[in-house]
Amino acid sequence: MKNPIIDVIIPAYNEERSIGKVIDDIPQHVVRHIIVCDNNSSDGTGQVAEDHGAVVVHAVKKGYGNACLTGMEYLKNLKQSPDILVFIDGDYSDFPEQLPQVVNPIIDRDVDMVIGSRALGHQERGAMEPHQRFGNWLATYLIRKFYGYHFTDLGPFRAIKWRKLIALNMQDTNYGWTVEMQVKAAKQKLKTTEVAVNYRPRIGVSKVSGTIKGSVLAGQKIIWTIFKYL
Repeated sequence: MKNPIIDVIIPAYNEERSIGKVIDDIPQHVVRHIIVCDNNSSDGTGQVAEDHGAVVVHAVKKGYGNACLTGMEYLKNLKQSPDILVFIDGDYSDFPEQLPQVVNPIIDRDVDMVIGSRALGHQERGAMEPHQRFGNWLATYLIRKFYGYHFTDLGPFRAIKWRKLIALNMQDTNYGWTVEMQVKAAKQKLKTTEVAVNYRPRIGVSKVSGTIKGSVLAGQKIIWTIFKYL
């Protein structure tokens, strides 16, 4: 793939303290558009994102998947679709400057999807709670057992060919977005790989792992999604 068009989607809910840092650290010479999907934030997330040069679209219905789907709808309406779409969180827990490493397997080796694996990279102290580590291990073990695909993480930092993503027909509107993508990629026999990415404690409190309710609901949805598509 020569000189691909690369766009970035950042789902964001109340991330005004971090979203500017994420945008600023993305290697802007590599990407065409940075799309911040403001998931009905009650703070200044959208304005900060605009001030830092991102395109802001408003996802009125809350939910991680809803935000991502809203960003994809925006891209579908452009005259020229991207060749590669990158997803990254807006809480500054990922290292946006590693974007070239995440997309390179698609460009150089014609891989269809790349997962940025926090399990393979360096994690700063406190970046992931024990229940997050266990949940990732369990989910990736079940995917390997039932679908025959080896992943080490359900990390949010990932890249995928646009046409392959459209073919996945993504549906999940909240916690199951990342695992749905990986399970469907396995079912459609996409060529996938992982690259090591670093991870640090997020800015602010996680809407999922930061609460017992969020962690339980996310865990249930992830496991349910894995078995749903068998």
